[in-house]
Amino acid sequence: MPRVASLFLPHLAIERLRRIERMRGMARSAAPPDAAQGPRFAQPVDDDPGACSVPRGGGWRPGARWARDGAIARPSQADLDALPAHQRPTMREMGRRSEHAEHPFKAMPSDDVGGVLATHTLNCATLWGRPTVLVLRTGQRDVITAACAVALDLGLRPGMVAAHARALVADLDVQEANPDADRALLDRLALHAARHWTPTASVSGEDGLWLDLTGTTHLFGGEERFCRRLLAFLRRLGLTARIAIAATPGAAHALARFGSDDMILLPVGQEAQALADLPLAALRLEPDALNAATRFGLERIDDLYPMPRAPLARRLGLRTVERLDQARGLMAEPIIAVVPTQAPLVTRQMLEPIGTPESIMQVICDLVDDLVILLRERGLGARTVLLTAIRVDGETQRLGIGASRATRDAKHLERMFGLKLAQLEPGLGIETMELAVPHHELLGAEAAGALLDGSGQARDLAPLLDQLSARAGPSALFRLSSHESDVPERAMRRIAPLDEPAGWPSWKRPVRLLRRPELLSNVVALMPDHPPRRFTWRRQDYRIVAGDGPERIHGEWWRTDREKWAVRDYFRVEAQGGERFWLFRRGDGVDAGTGDLSWHMHGLFG
Repeated sequence: MPRVASLFLPHLAIERLRRIERMRGMARSAAPPDAAQGPRFAQPVDDDPGACSVPRGGGWRPGARWARDGAIARPSQADLDALPAHQRPTMREMGRRSEHAEHPFKAMPSDDVGGVLATHTLNCATLWGRPTVLVLRTGQRDVITAACAVALDLGLRPGMVAAHARALVADLDVQEANPDADRALLDRLALHAARHWTPTASVSGEDGLWLDLTGTTHLFGGEERFCRRLLAFLRRLGLTARIAIAATPGAAHALARFGSDDMILLPVGQEAQALADLPLAALRLEPDALNAATRFGLERIDDLYPMPRAPLARRLGLRTVERLDQARGLMAEPIIAVVPTQAPLVTRQMLEPIGTPESIMQVICDLVDDLVILLRERGLGARTVLLTAIRVDGETQRLGIGASRATRDAKHLERMFGLKLAQLEPGLGIETMELAVPHHELLGAEAAGALLDGSGQARDLAPLLDQLSARAGPSALFRLSSHESDVPERAMRRIAPLDEPAGWPSWKRPVRLLRRPELLSNVVALMPDHPPRRFTWRRQDYRIVAGDGPERIHGEWWRTDREKWAVRDYFRVEAQGGERFWLFRRGDGVDAGTGDLSWHMHGLFG
C-alpha cells in the first residue's frame, strides 16, 4: 500500500532568519580582535599560577570572563538561569579551573522523541528578544507574511497590514520577507531527502515537503523511527516541524497542518474518519470555495460527505470534489519528484519530417556535437546515451548506446549510433529528436604527452570494445577474474572487459572450466590415490597415459549441510591422443560420508 509523508515547517521563514543571525553571531565571536583597538580586557598577571587556582587576595581566577578588571559585572544566578542552555557560560568561565564531564552516552538524548516533542516549543522571545514579523510589499501596503510565536500570541496574524501591527505592538521588529530564499531552502531539503531518505520527494506549497515512503521505511526501522530521526535532524537545523504519514498525499497534508499531534501515523483505510473533524481549509481549497462554504454553513470536512456530487460541484466548484476524493483515496494525486541531478539533454525540432538514413544521421551528428559541448562545460563523460525520436504519428522510437568508459568523443559516439541506425523505424517521418545522458561520470582533461615522446602509450581499447559490444551484444565480451571460494566452479566470475582481474591462484587450473561437472562412465582406477586408467566421456573412450594428483578440495561447510563432509580428489591426466583433462572423484575412498566415489569431468587443458 502507498505511504506518503507530509512534512510541515510552520515557522520556516522566521527560523531561516534565526539561522542566519546565529551564524553571523558565531562569525563575529570567532573573529580575532582588532590589533589597532588593543585588547578588550587587561589580563591580570599571576606570578605563580600553579600554586593556587585563585590569585592572592581572593576574587576570581585570572582570565575569568565575568571579573576581568571589573569591566563586566558578574551576573546574578537568576540572570544565568534565564539564558538558554547554549548561551550559559561554562563553569570554567565562571571561575573554576576544571569541571566534571558527563558520561558521553548518558548525555545523549534518548530515541524517544515523544517527550521531546511535547516539551519542545518555539520560544521566540528567547530567540529574538522581541516580537518579530516578516512583511512583503503588496501594492502600496506592507503585509505580514510570517510571525513568530510571541507575535502570534499578541494577536498579529499573517495577512495583517504592517502599519496596523505597529499600532498594536510598539516594540515590534519588522523585517523584510524573502520568499525566494525560503523556496531555496525547501528545494535543498527536498534534494537532501531524495538523496538520503526516499527517491521520491517534492515541495508542497511554501512550507513543507511530500515524501513517498512506499517500501522505504523498513530501511530506517519502521515509520515511527523514521519520523523520530527526521524530526531530530530538523531540530538540529533549528527548524520546527510536524509530520504525518497516510495512504494519500491529501490526508497526510491535512493531518500535518491541522492534526492534534506533531507526529501522526494514520493506518490505511482510516482517511475519512481522520479527516472528518478537520476544517475545510485542510483540503487546500481555493479562497472562493472557502467563502462559498462559509455562506452555506459548511465548516468541517464531514459536512461534505452526505452531499451529492453534482450540487457540491455546482456550489463549491469541481476542484473541491477532486480534493475530497484525493484525500480519501478515491482519486490519484501524483507527486512530481525533484531530480537530484539534471541529466545533460539536447533537442532538435525539424521544420519538416525526415525519414532517410542520411538525414537522420546528419541530425544525430549535430546533436552529438551539441552534447559534447555540454558535457565539456560540465566536466562529464557519457556512459550511456539515449536517442529519442518522435514521429509524426506521435509514436516514440528510442535507441541507446553504452560506453565501457566515460567518453565525450564525438566521432566515437557517431560511429556507435551508425551501427544501430538500422533499428530505428522512422515511419511517416521524424519531427523531433533528442539526446540524453542518463548515466554519466566525471571526466577531466588528460595529458596527451610530449610531441616527441618515444616511450609509446598503450592504445585505448574502449572504442573497440564498444563497437564489438554494439555488434555482438553487451554480454558477449567479458573477462574472467578469481573469486574467493574453495570450490572451483565458484572461484571464477565474469567482469567487465576493462576491469582489472583479481589475483590468480598459484596452483594450475584448466584453460576451459565446464560450468557444471559432467559424470564419467566406465572408469577404471586404483583406489584410493591413483588417477583413472580409462573412462568414457560424451560417448567416447579415453585411455590415460599419464596423470598427476590428487589435489584434495573440501566443500564449503558454511553454505549447505550437503558440503559439510564433502571431499573431491582432483587429477590432471593426459589421454593417449594428447588431450589433457581435469577430473575428480567424489569422496576420499575411506569414509562413505565424503562422497559416492563417482568420477566427473570438470575442465580441459590446452
